[in-house]
Parts: sequence; structure tokens; C-alpha cells
Amino acid sequence: MSIDRKALVTRHNPIMKEIAPLAPLSVGNGEFAFTADITGLQTFPEEYEVPLGTQTQWAWHSSGGRNVWSLSDVRMQYRSEESGKGGYPVHAEDREEAYHWLRQNPHRLQLGQIGFRFISPSGEEETTRALTDAEQTLDLWSGILTSRFRIGGVPVHVRTACHPEMEQLGVTVESPLLAEGRLQIAIRFPAPGMTSRSWDKSIRLNWADPDSHKTRFIPKAPTEALIERSMDEDSYFVALKWSQGELAREGAHAFMLRGNGTSDRLELAVGFSQAAKSQSPSDIKEITELSRSHWERFWSEGGAVELADSRDPRANELERRIVLSQFLTAIHSAGSLPPQETGLLYNSWFGKPHLEMHWWHAVHFPLWGRGSLLARSMDWYRGILPYARELARSQGYAGARWPKMIGPDGEQSPSPIAPLLIWQQPHPIVLAELLYLAEPTEETLRRYGDIVLESAEFMASFAEWDEPGGRYVLGPPLIPAQELHKPEDTWNPTYELEYWRHGLELAALWAERMGQAANPLWKQVAGRLSPLPQADGVYLAHENCPNTYTEANTDHPSMLGALGMLPGQMVDRETMRRTLLKVKESWRWETTWGWDYPMAAMTAARLGEGALAVDFLMMDVTKNTYLPNGHNYQRPGLLAYLPGNGGLLAAIAMMAGGWQGGPDKHAPGFPDDGSWTVRCEGIKPWL
Repeated sequence: MSIDRKALVTRHNPIMKEIAPLAPLSVGNGEFAFTADITGLQTFPEEYEVPLGTQTQWAWHSSGGRNVWSLSDVRMQYRSEESGKGGYPVHAEDREEAYHWLRQNPHRLQLGQIGFRFISPSGEEETTRALTDAEQTLDLWSGILTSRFRIGGVPVHVRTACHPEMEQLGVTVESPLLAEGRLQIAIRFPAPGMTSRSWDKSIRLNWADPDSHKTRFIPKAPTEALIERSMDEDSYFVALKWSQGELAREGAHAFMLRGNGTSDRLELAVGFSQAAKSQSPSDIKEITELSRSHWERFWSEGGAVELADSRDPRANELERRIVLSQFLTAIHSAGSLPPQETGLLYNSWFGKPHLEMHWWHAVHFPLWGRGSLLARSMDWYRGILPYARELARSQGYAGARWPKMIGPDGEQSPSPIAPLLIWQQPHPIVLAELLYLAEPTEETLRRYGDIVLESAEFMASFAEWDEPGGRYVLGPPLIPAQELHKPEDTWNPTYELEYWRHGLELAALWAERMGQAANPLWKQVAGRLSPLPQADGVYLAHENCPNTYTEANTDHPSMLGALGMLPGQMVDRETMRRTLLKVKESWRWETTWGWDYPMAAMTAARLGEGALAVDFLMMDVTKNTYLPNGHNYQRPGLLAYLPGNGGLLAAIAMMAGGWQGGPDKHAPGFPDDGSWTVRCEGIKPWL
């Protein structure tokens, strides 16, 4: 029986009847997102813990200019005098100003705040105390946010929509307050720059420093205007078009749209761009209709998983998380840049993407029949390939080395951890492989071939030959996916060893497909890597690790990734089964992160432990919380975590659609005791 996709999707429409400080709703398209409060705009931001963001992939700013400091101004550590290899900007030492400037810049810009101003009959500005009878619905099938409420007893109806292909927002407001002159729309622009050196304490908008930026108002017609924004060497433009009334300046960086007092309906379209464009934003009707057709096509053409007839009481909640995660990753994780961990919701880690998280954000797209959404950000790797080659060369290696914490130009950021991570290195190989399996053409090979081959060249050159041991070794120095280990004391992490083998073998397959001879070193390294480290019958985080399950049982249990995320050719399945059970029993789960639960579920699925896979996905732990808007909450300061959403979708695709070489049965990663009824369509098997 086919899935009624509209029923599946719309029964999980988020509906808000009060202010939810942790769970505002967003509209977006992967390149642009707008996050609204209960009014459908950004009227009461002080009531929300989550900043109400307006962000795009292209809007970045560098405080003081773009080249105030460079990596040459920061000391490099861990360079081997013997081999000349290494050199990582991991400590500030006596270069603190340069170090922290480079960490914070460039950072994503908040493009503006658009909210209502409600006026009481006595002329005072209304607060949330006047707001009653709220009901806000995000219709996932159309991507349109509808907000109904009363202010001082007077009804207000707001519809908020995003253009599916452009950085444009469309807002329609209907209320008697308009004709009474008591409903206005305020447009304000915050200052750029970071207010703190801490990655998780700079999430609020900066309304101080008015002299640090400029706002120029350019009227274009009675109901159209252009606003030019500039700060240091960066700028952008905001085009506005409205149906009635007047837009007037109210301050250096603030404007107010007031109706003409004759109509109870107002339409406003706002478009953001990097350059001044002559065209005005699209009409509201066009934005709305394009949103409807786009999201109906999105839900109709991609994969689908339905759990509605399951007897397990957790099924509805898991299905809700699956549906909402598809929407959230499409608007936050499917742009032309690898996303930051909070997407286009608000800035975390200064708005910068983390490439080791790209897998978790986006690997699910081709598995769910939406490879084109991953392809958008995969092309970015091609653009920064020259920088990745130079980074590898500067450290004494071949090929291209992909950094971890980056700006839009791909340049690495100083960090005590980021420069020493390596598990992002094989990601582009696996992501390209999934795109090839979805579209096995010569064009796919040409498009990503250099990325795959150059990634493998670095991987082969990074592995060091250990003559006494007759093996290749990874590190030191390095920091594994479980980031708490000291780089100088860490070598041969379990997950990274298996990933190195897997990536090199896939790269050799790509060379064969492309009619080229693979570098013989790839096969040599893959075949003679160190064995996966273990002790007492379980896998360790790395070869020099203390007893992982008593002294280092925090952060990511990364050894699980060697079987689950990966096929695990070097893995002994029974040893991994014992490892999985030991992790479940002894890990400090409150210290983990949102993607650890799907990672463990994928391991359980490959081991035939379907019930355990579901238990991991639905574990009742704070870091595995999914808010009413679908976002994966982590902690104060990190209020949304897209790698958790993307990881959930990857795990569900594997559990429902299977994996290469897996059991030939329906939904092989779910329990087969009759408690789960799994319908799936359009899901591709995992590697």
C-alpha cells in the first residue's frame, strides 16, 4: 500500500498556541532562512532564548576589514623537525589578538529584524500581555507559516512565506488594526561583529555600536525602496515592496512601515542580495504559490517512511522527528556552503561550518532520493581545492587536506582542536560515492573526481610507516572524533583507521571508473593499516587510550562508527557487539552530542539488534531532545543542532532501506517482532 504522503507530513505540522522560547518556527530554502516568533514576524525577540535570525549563505563580515590578520600571524605547533611535517594553529600563546580575530572572522551576518509594532488605543506600544488566542501553524506541505492571534482583543492574521529559489520573504497581514493605524511593521538592522570570544556566548544580536555600520535609504517608488547596508569592507542590499502605506526612517538603522489607514490588509515583500539589483522582490502571490508548489514537489518526489500503524508507543514521536528533520535539513543544511551546526537559525562557533559535521548534515539527502540537495554544497569543495592542496603541501603532505572549522573561502580557523581533526578527510569521498550511486554517469565522475582522488592522496601520505610493527599508523599528533584526547598521546583511533581503509578503497574504485590507474600507495596503505585497537574484548577509542569505559567515557563513543557509519571490513562483529553493549551500559550519555544516538543506532542495526537501534534513537537524554519545532536541543547556548537531525535521517534510511551486503528483508534495521510497521518509499540502501 502506497503512503499517503500529504497525510504523513501534515499530521506533524508544528502548531504553537503560546510563546515557546526554545522553539520558534522558520521558513527557508537552503540559501536563506527567516525565523519568526508567535506573531509570524520577529516582534518579541526578547521572549525567546533562540535568536530570531535572518541569514543567508553569502552574508559574511570581517570586523575591521578582511585581512586584519592571517594565519602567518599565529604560531604553528606540532611540526616535526625530523620529517618537516605538521604545523597547526592550535594555541594563542603570545599571538592572542590574531588568534581570536581569526577564530571570529569572517562570521555570518544577521541581515535584519522585521517585526510588528502594535499600538494601544491610548497610543502606547503593546507588549505580549496584550496577545491572546494565539494559534500558529507551519504547514509543511506548503512551507507557509500562518499565525492567528488577538492584540487587545482585535484579531490579526499573518501569513509568512519564503521564495523557494531566492532570498525573498513574503508577508501578508490582515487586521482591523491596520485601518485604525495601530499595526505597523518595524525593520531594524543590528551592528555586525562579535560581542564575546566564546563560541556559544555571542548568539544575541548586537544593538550597540551604531557607528560601526551604515544604513542608506533609497526610495524607488511610492511603495518600493532599497536599503544599502555597509560595514567595514562588506555590504548587502535589502529591497522592499509593499501594498499600501509609507516606509519612513525612524533612526540610523531603523524604519517603520505604516499603513495609509484605509485598508485592513497589508502585503510586504523583502529581498536580500549581495549587489544592488534593479528588480524589486516578487509579488506576494508569486512567492506564496512558488512555495506551495516547491514543498509539495519536495514531499512527493523524495523518500518517505511511515510508522503510523506500529504498536510501539514511541512510533508517533519517531515519525514526527523524521518528518520535521526532513524539513529542517532542507532549509538549513542544503545550501551552497556546508552549514554551520545551527544552520541558518543563528550563529554558533561564530557562524562557521565544521566540515567533520558535513557528513551528519547532508549524507542522508541522496539516501532519501534528494541528491541534488547534497550536490549544492559538494561543489564548494571544488572551489576550495587549491586552498586544500596548499594546506596539505604546507604541512608536508600530498593531495588536498580539508580543514575543519572554516569560513566561506575554506581557510582553516585557529582552534585548540579543529586543526588536528582528521575524520572529515574521507567525507567528500563517501558523499561523492553516494551521489554517483544515485546518478552513475560520466558527468558525476568528472564533477567530483578531483575531490575524491586528491582526498585519497592526502590520506595515503598522512599514514606513517612503522617498520618495527610492519604497519601504517595514523598519528600522533591528531585528535580523534572523541575530542577529549591529547594530540601528542593519540594514535590509531578505531573509527579513523576503518574510515581511512574505506575511503582509500572507494577512491581506487573511482580511479578505475575514470579509466585511471590508482596510486599503488592507496592499496598498500589500506591493506597494511594498523589493526583496530581493543582491550578486554572491546574496541578502544584509540591505541594509546586509557580504559575508555571508566576514564574516558564522555563525549562521542566514536569507536562505534567503525561499524554502522562504515561497512566495517576490519571490524570483528562480536567484539563490536560487546563494545556497543558496554557503551550503552557505562557511557556518560549526558556528555554526548545529538549525532551519537543515530551513530549507535546504525551500529546496532548492522549487528541485527533492531530493538537496540530504536532504543538508541529514542533514548531519554537531554542531548537527544527534539523540540516542538523539530530541532535537536543540546544545552543552554546550543539550542539547535542540525547534525542530530541529519544523523537521525541517515539512521532511519539505513534501518528502513537496508545497506549493501545486508539482510535481504524489509526494514532490516527495525525490530522484527511485529511491534513496528514500517512503510518506506524511495529510500536508497546505505553503503
